[in-house]
Amino acid sequence: MRHGVARFVSGFLFLPVALYLLYVVWPFAQAAGYSLTNWGGYSDRQEFVGLDNYVRLFSDELIRKAFWHNVFFLVTVPLFTIALALFLAFLLNVGGREDRAGVRGVFGSGFYRVVFFFPQVLSLVVIAVMWQQIYRGDGQGLINGLLMRIGLVDEENPVAFTADPEPFLGVPAVLWWLLFIAVWSGAGFYMVLFSAAMQSIPKDIYEAALLDGAGRVHTFFKITLPLLRDTVSVAWVYLGFIALDMYALVFVMTPSQGGPDHASEIFASVLNFTAFQKGQFGYACAMGVALAIFTILLAALQLRITRRERIEY
Repeated sequence: MRHGVARFVSGFLFLPVALYLLYVVWPFAQAAGYSLTNWGGYSDRQEFVGLDNYVRLFSDELIRKAFWHNVFFLVTVPLFTIALALFLAFLLNVGGREDRAGVRGVFGSGFYRVVFFFPQVLSLVVIAVMWQQIYRGDGQGLINGLLMRIGLVDEENPVAFTADPEPFLGVPAVLWWLLFIAVWSGAGFYMVLFSAAMQSIPKDIYEAALLDGAGRVHTFFKITLPLLRDTVSVAWVYLGFIALDMYALVFVMTPSQGGPDHASEIFASVLNFTAFQKGQFGYACAMGVALAIFTILLAALQLRITRRERIEY
């Protein structure tokens, strides 16, 4: 068995590796090849153009706008989601009163876990359609309906949330509404992730800190956050991938899948429009390859910055 271990392992790995190469690696390689052509997607006519598509990316005004919108989500989605998830996880694990049983979470923490995690059960498209009805600006949406009932919004001129390109803090307002949905739908999952990590921290540490007079705020920043650094780092990378996508929310909730007036355009929406509406598959593949390279480099940089020696409890 010792002499035939390589043959034994390779026999089990051959089929899954072959399928992975065929259905994952090969399509990526094809996209990289098409990005060097002017292929229209609907014919077999392809002309090699080299790096012209990549040079064109740097001079495309719409690409620049979509890139900065993705950067906005890249900064805000992980920041707000992780901050909210950490706050909720801390309350549900060690935010309650200290009694004879030691440090525990707030009353009803088990019920809150189910409520906060519930959005993860739903498809992202279902969430987008639900919030589209809540945000409706024709007087039929939930938010506008409540505001009209209490007299804060004129019934003849209701607020059109998802069609509002006016900037707020220098960012189109529609992006802030999309950000709210992304944080709402994702915070529950990372709350559970951080809760599991917090439960591995011995409660004796919290009890000793409280006996020494440390408050909840000091306990969180001096004990909980440092011990969760590895988990937070992984969560930040995952949320970064999500922030660089955001396609489902933009496609379902915004006018013309990126409107109004390109106020909510992101890389994925421009890529889809370029490929399937303009018939420029070669240029669209160049966008996809550029986005993939940017994502890989960003993840590697994030993991490199946050890497450190493991803390022993």
